[in-house]
Amino acid sequence: MISVLIVEDEQIIRNGLLYTIDWLSMNAVVVGAAATGKDGLEKIRSLRPDIVLTDIKMPGMSGLDMIAAAQREGFEFIPMLLTSYSDFDYAKSAIALGVFDYILKPVDDAKMKEAMRRAQEQLKKTRAVQAVQNTTLVNEHTKTALFTMVSDNPYIDSCLKCIEQHYMGRPNIEQLAQALKVSASYLSRLFKKHTSMTFLDFLNYYRVQKAIGLLSSKMYRVYEVASMTGFSSYKRFYEVFKAHTGISPTEFVNSRNG
Repeated sequence: MISVLIVEDEQIIRNGLLYTIDWLSMNAVVVGAAATGKDGLEKIRSLRPDIVLTDIKMPGMSGLDMIAAAQREGFEFIPMLLTSYSDFDYAKSAIALGVFDYILKPVDDAKMKEAMRRAQEQLKKTRAVQAVQNTTLVNEHTKTALFTMVSDNPYIDSCLKCIEQHYMGRPNIEQLAQALKVSASYLSRLFKKHTSMTFLDFLNYYRVQKAIGLLSSKMYRVYEVASMTGFSSYKRFYEVFKAHTGISPTEFVNSRNG
């Protein structure tokens, strides 16, 4: 599972990236989002994402300046740019920063999936090379650590698969920990370390993501979507949806009908 940081100053676009793209189907997790280059740089420092998806032009520090600053500090990640036709020529000048790809706005799901697929291949190659370079210098203990570095964490993978498959029900980290034969407190700490969210927060984030897809289809009423995405009541659905997106489910539906 690869980690993604989104840096975009326009809230509508940022929320669209967060909630309308099925990141789990691409073997990815969004670990954070920022509205400015300065905040994005802080999140790169604290979250150490595998991929940074950033707008170019933002107030204060631009996306390119943020990437350059993070690279000077030694952080390694795959930079991908969000760009429009008007500044596409400017984006191409970022080749010196090793920008991996350019995603045109509005974001096309198919193109995003293809870019993420290629980025994952690049990550695997890079990590494999790093492992090979170190094998001649390490003992068996370090070899085990290298294997762990290049493979997914099985506990986190199990948690994410549980959420993906059972978000409509009542996935429970205590029961999952029991099945994995670890303590619930250990699994909770591990999950937050790898995703920057609690299990419940990520579950609700994924439910909202699915709810947006269902509401956008215009096939279901809001209360039906609340039930279909695992919320115990419409009130709870309303609270969580607004907390994540900044608008209510009804306001979202009305905005799509406008």
